[in-house]
Amino acid sequence: MENIPMFTTEHGVGSLILREIPYSETAYICIASALEPAAFLADCLAFCKTVGAKTVYATGDPILESYPFHTAVWKLVRPLEGIGETDACIIPVTQNTVEKWREIYNRRMKTVDNSAWFSWTDGKKLLREGNGYFIHRNGMLLGIGMASGGTLDAVVSEVPGAGKDVVIALCRALTEDTVTLQVASTNSRALRLYDRLGFVKAAEISTWYQVV
Repeated sequence: MENIPMFTTEHGVGSLILREIPYSETAYICIASALEPAAFLADCLAFCKTVGAKTVYATGDPILESYPFHTAVWKLVRPLEGIGETDACIIPVTQNTVEKWREIYNRRMKTVDNSAWFSWTDGKKLLREGNGYFIHRNGMLLGIGMASGGTLDAVVSEVPGAGKDVVIALCRALTEDTVTLQVASTNSRALRLYDRLGFVKAAEISTWYQVV
């Protein structure tokens, strides 16, 4: 199912993230501008329910603060220099291994708030951009991730306690001086790891509320 980047009614404009509906019956509403936010939210909800959403989260307007808090998405940063050392190695994803990468990602991220299902189309993009990796140590798979420029786009540990090695290994693929990543405020395990590695909160990107 395709997202709708520009969803417009007489009450406002925003975007609808619908791609998760086939996998988890979940949709996301991003309110960009609304003269009548309550009415616009109702328009968005009606559409999301019509196309199969059973759970809906929304962000972008103060009216949402009356709904139950779901999660905030934070931007964390730290200098690349001095992040640490590891004997783990990174192995790029290939045509023969992309499906394994995708299976691990979807299995491990299924219960993480605000994570998205990684589709076969996403897998083809991963191959084109060349930013997907497996992290190994002595033949053991420690985890997977996505990294390019100065950004860690995904960090997934497959072995308990291996998160630090996964992060440090992925940083070898970065080319900028500052490491940036995003994490849900409810992902306490990841936040503890990033705190130990010296990441600090730089901004709150979005706050999500459950509206259905």
